[in-house]
Amino acid sequence: MEAAGQTRIVRAEDVAHMGITEVIRHMPRVFREYRRLVAHLHRDRPNIAILIDFPDVNFRLAKHCKRLGIPVVWFVSPQLWAWKRRRLRWVQQRVSKMLVIFLFEEPFYRNRGVDAEFVGHPLATLPLPTISREAYATGAEALHQEQWNVAEGVMQSTPLPDWLFYKSMQGIRYSLDPVKPWIALLPGSRSSEIFANLSYMVEAAILLGEGYEYLVPVAATVSSDTLTAMQEITGDQLVGPNPPRITFVPDARAALHHSRAAIVASGTATVQALTIGNPFVVVYRVSRLTFALAKRLVRYPPEIPAPLDADGNLPIAMVNLIAGRRIVPELLNRRFTAENVAAALRPLLEDTPARAQMIADLDEARAKLLPPATSSPAKTPIQRVCDVIEDLLRQTPANTAPNPPANV
Repeated sequence: MEAAGQTRIVRAEDVAHMGITEVIRHMPRVFREYRRLVAHLHRDRPNIAILIDFPDVNFRLAKHCKRLGIPVVWFVSPQLWAWKRRRLRWVQQRVSKMLVIFLFEEPFYRNRGVDAEFVGHPLATLPLPTISREAYATGAEALHQEQWNVAEGVMQSTPLPDWLFYKSMQGIRYSLDPVKPWIALLPGSRSSEIFANLSYMVEAAILLGEGYEYLVPVAATVSSDTLTAMQEITGDQLVGPNPPRITFVPDARAALHHSRAAIVASGTATVQALTIGNPFVVVYRVSRLTFALAKRLVRYPPEIPAPLDADGNLPIAMVNLIAGRRIVPELLNRRFTAENVAAALRPLLEDTPARAQMIADLDEARAKLLPPATSSPAKTPIQRVCDVIEDLLRQTPANTAPNPPANV
């Protein structure tokens, strides 16, 4: 955004910290930077505020914007429909327009007095990866990366700059067996998720056997220390005669596209897998206390059909919430075992009725992510967001910046 001409007041990388002790240690700087941002709002008063997800900060910023008469557009709704629904009153009071990426979110908000519009999910309009299976198998993906140019609405294949090449590959060099079927293992992007999920995925790969090639996509956000730990986890488990081959690769979308099936940790990756369309199983593991609290706190509104499983658990995978029914198996906590994963995945690896049914169900659910066809030519979700913002700007008179208050 800075390269596009935006004035950056606070650097996100200076205030982004994970973990309790890390946040406490950096709290003085975080609050200092937040106060800078609020002071800038008061001093220069923008004509509109576009807030993206990040509810813990953005709800507070929206309060300041409301007091200053700045219209607030919120893009990518916080999951108030799942928990912390008491925050809904803040949306009602402070948000001019809520732009949502899941179809069920629009009636949820509108039924509660919020001006909401479903614009579609940005991932849903991306074309499938064009790199061939053979090229991906040889590591050719490292040489070029397909980049979606939203403004032009086209795919561009461009050489990666050196720093992005290193970050996207983390120094990985790989080659895959192009003959064997591939199974993708997506343990998550945060280190805590990876450490909780990866070892069970590797155990499942051992049970499924050496007849498959196993791919673990590495997100660009994964640190070199975490990557080393991931390699150690897999190396320690792959012992004995004829262990399966597990390979670390870049680009989760290409890995999912060329894999026969996948094991995917619950999160945004399940939406990514949905848009690709090959069968997968959803898994996740947290502490017993966290799981027990989640079962007590998470409640879905009438707008979201959410049948319980045999253990009385609500669905948590976005793919099942989007579909309005369970189309993908969810193996959570104690049900997330190597034996259960292998048993759920085996029918999806062959040309079975179960595989055909899941592919059809995923295709139907994917259609629910597409933006409404209300314009010609059809617009992408981001283009629809831009249209909403431009309409609001035309309705909003230019602000005159007041003097900054003394106590900001």
